[in-house]
This record gives sequence, C-alpha cells and structure tokens, in this order.
Amino acid sequence: GMPTHFAKCLTDAGFNLLSIANNHVGDFGEAGRKSTIETLKKNGIHYAGLAGYCPTTTFTIKGVKYGFCAFAPNTGTVSIKDIPAAQAIVRNLAKECDIVIVSFHGGAEGSKYQHVTRNTETFLGENRGNVHDFAHKMIDAGADILLGHGPHVTRAIEVYKDRFIAYSMGNFCTYDRVNSRGVNGRAPMFKIFTDMQRKFLKGELFSTNQIKYQPVKIDSQNRVLKVVQDLTKADFPEMNSVINISNEGIITLKK
Repeated sequence: GMPTHFAKCLTDAGFNLLSIANNHVGDFGEAGRKSTIETLKKNGIHYAGLAGYCPTTTFTIKGVKYGFCAFAPNTGTVSIKDIPAAQAIVRNLAKECDIVIVSFHGGAEGSKYQHVTRNTETFLGENRGNVHDFAHKMIDAGADILLGHGPHVTRAIEVYKDRFIAYSMGNFCTYDRVNSRGVNGRAPMFKIFTDMQRKFLKGELFSTNQIKYQPVKIDSQNRVLKVVQDLTKADFPEMNSVINISNEGIITLKK
C-alpha cells in the first residue's frame, strides 16, 4: 500500500494506464480496492484487472482507440488461469478497439526464475499460470501487445504472429521489502511501434537500474539489455530468425 497522494507522482512521471491485477491489490481488503480505483479515476489514469470491478478499460488517444485488460493468478483479480474467459475478454476488446494491450502478472518469483519454461509455474505452492500458453492464446484471440510482470526479474521477449510479448519487465520502481540487488534491480522499458494492421514494426529497449531507497535511473551500462538478449536466445532460439535485438536496444524484424 502507499498513500493516495502519491498517485500524483505517477501522473507527473507520465503514466496514463495501469494494471491493478496483482497479489497486493487485496492487502487492504474491499476498502483498499475501492480507494485504489477512486484514486486512479481522480488522477485521470486508466486501469483494469479487478474481477467484477474493472476487468477492462478503453480510451482514445489521437484517434486511436485502445483496449486494455489485465490478468493475475490472485484472488479478486481477472484470472490468468481461466484461458477461455480471458480469450472472451480479449475478443470483445478486439472487436471495438484499434489496439488491444494485455498485461499479465504471472510466473514464479526471483532470480532463479528468469527463464520462460513453457509450463505451468508454481511458486510457494501457488499456481502462477503458464505465461507462454497464456500469451500465445491471447494473441490468437486478438491481443496486439503483451506486457508481463510478477517474477520481479526480467525475462525474454518474443514476437508471435507479428505481435510483441515481454514475458516480464522486472522491478521498475519499488521501495521496501523487495529485493533490488543485482539482476533484481535492472529492468527494461519498452517503446513499441505497430502498423495500422496492429502488427509489430519495431521496438526500443531502455535499460534502467534501481538501488534500494534511491530513484530509478537510466543504466548507462545497459545491463538489462544484455539480459534480454541472452534470455531470448536461450528461451526462444526460434527468434534468431525472426527478430534482432541490437546492442543499442533496437528490436527489429529480420523478415
């Protein structure tokens, strides 16, 4: 939890869209969920991810209509484990929107879990979903950009059916009680370009680094870029013939 007046920090930093599907959204019960929604609404930030409250949102910027939905394996969130229900949500958004963005909080946590296994992941006895199967099936249903998080470390990227997937974007800006040492403190920011047919055109990866109790900084050593290059080679060898991730962080299609 954090004080509601901190929401202004989000708008000052340029955030206009947030997933609230995660394992902490219920920490303060019903009152906390309602306060979160009211605070984001008041600050003009779009949000989605709570079952029954806000499974989806749509908004228009410069004539482009965006649809957004968010999933997690946790109580009260829209489930990452119910694939048919998730596909139905994405299909409905794809019918009415120009671009559909899907956020997912899934996979095991920590530096031992940087790899995408393509299997169901369990952590502390909890089913955290099969992020590979989920991502592909969301794209099959009409999703255009998939943004993953939850493992607290960065994972590989993939382009499937001309759609971009980031399997985990690590820890971007955390405070206490989250390990940000070493690889846990390095995270990518992505800038994604698509064409008018919703297909991935190119991307840019910006490396960030955080040290506990200090502001997030752009990492001049680009360390997380190397992590993404290596993990993508290891976990998705088929991507070698599909995308190129340059040492400047430019992601381009090879074909």
